[in-house]
Amino acid sequence: MSLISPPHASNQEEFAFELALCSHLETTTEWVISRQLGAAVVHPGRRIIDICGVIPGSSFDTRSMITDERIPERAIAGPAGVGTSVRRSDAIDGSPQTTEAAIEQALAADFFTIEHQNGQEHIRQTTRYPTGWFDQIIGIENKPDLKRPGELTRQLQVDISLGLFDAVILATKTHVTRAHLNRIPDAVGVWQFDPDTADRTIIKQSTELATGTPGIELGSDQSDHTEIHPVSSEEKARARRRVAERAYGKGWRNYPLPSCAHAETQPDGRPYCAEFNCVINPAQSCDTECPAYTHAEPPRCNSDELRDERSPWHSDPPGVRHRQSGLDRFR
Repeated sequence: MSLISPPHASNQEEFAFELALCSHLETTTEWVISRQLGAAVVHPGRRIIDICGVIPGSSFDTRSMITDERIPERAIAGPAGVGTSVRRSDAIDGSPQTTEAAIEQALAADFFTIEHQNGQEHIRQTTRYPTGWFDQIIGIENKPDLKRPGELTRQLQVDISLGLFDAVILATKTHVTRAHLNRIPDAVGVWQFDPDTADRTIIKQSTELATGTPGIELGSDQSDHTEIHPVSSEEKARARRRVAERAYGKGWRNYPLPSCAHAETQPDGRPYCAEFNCVINPAQSCDTECPAYTHAEPPRCNSDELRDERSPWHSDPPGVRHRQSGLDRFR
């Protein structure tokens, strides 16, 4: 084993912590786990949540039978229905440049199907969307080292003010003191997690947030004020569905495996470096800047198979595509 540290060692620690917690939650809960998701409404990319846990609801099995991919929110909310076909250009609200990608995604997911009427393409849904497929959405912010909090307090304030998640949790490796607790919003829960042993201790329970009511999305801080964006309960409901769908389709093993002779995968699919004896972030460390880099074929790993075996998510379901019945025409 090399005595040289891998590149970007501090960032490696945060990445390894995140993947270890994802793997732990995947095997100790019934949640659908994902990571690095947009968690705002007005500006979805302004707030990225580290880990998202979707708790299945009463119609989860129905949702899992449709597709293993993300169903676009705009396809769900658009005018096309099981018993209502619309022209392709009218299937999703928005500009042609943005709607076509969503239509193609919905077609690929077998949520949309194409029919031809009078020489024109029409779109309809293949099945009714199961609105109760998820019960709660949990947002987890990782901060392994509380001595380097960064924008932690601000990030948690954004989450609590908006109320997109049913609960918000801070996960850390650090021994948590009263001083640490005093610096975070009261509603935030706190976990202490050891990525080496997978021991998780609940230091503080989270408070359930009011996801069904309007919220306030905090924007950027100016010299004399903070931008705020009111968010209606309807907008928040659509954003929650978008986050849940994104989590379902994306999962947490969304990283490339490195093309290096020292690269391996752990049994749960985490990328591992045999040279440095640690979990690594391939996007930051596995290139010619690494002193141990030796080009080779990346290790083999079937991420979908692992996810299917270890979580409620199902790979390549049979689908529910069916012909529109006469009864559907009158619903």
